[in-house]
Parts: sequence; C-alpha cells; structure tokens
Amino acid sequence: MMLRDVITDMMGERVMKLDEIRERAKQLNIRAGKMKKADLVRAIQQAEGNESCFDSGKAATCGQDNCLWREDCD
Repeated sequence: MMLRDVITDMMGERVMKLDEIRERAKQLNIRAGKMKKADLVRAIQQAEGNESCFDSGKAATCGQDNCLWREDCD
C-alpha cells in the first residue's frame, strides 16, 4: 500500500490507518514495536528530514500545510 493511500473518516478528512503508518515506518527502518501513534509519526517525520512536530500543539503555526499528517494533527 502506498504512503498516500488513506481512508476517509466521517467528517471527510484524510486519515491514515495505523497499519499504513507502521508500514511506512518499516520502509524507513524504524522499529515500531509498541510505539504510540504520535511517537511513530514523529519518528517518521524525523527520518524523512522533516520537523518532528506531529501532535505537539503546533498545527496552527507549523507552516507545514502540505504535511501528510496535517488532518490528524493537533
């Protein structure tokens, strides 16, 4: 499954399944283990050379409008 394959939640927003997130982590040689979703997404962001800011309360000010995780970020 491709990284950008997503499901749509009840509000019509793009949301990535946890299995898809784990698969992306595996592609980046990140050991997901029992990582929580937020920690896993931040590890992926860091491995991709991006700011690891997912779910850090910076969504309104991060400037990453095209971030894959944007719709699910807090």
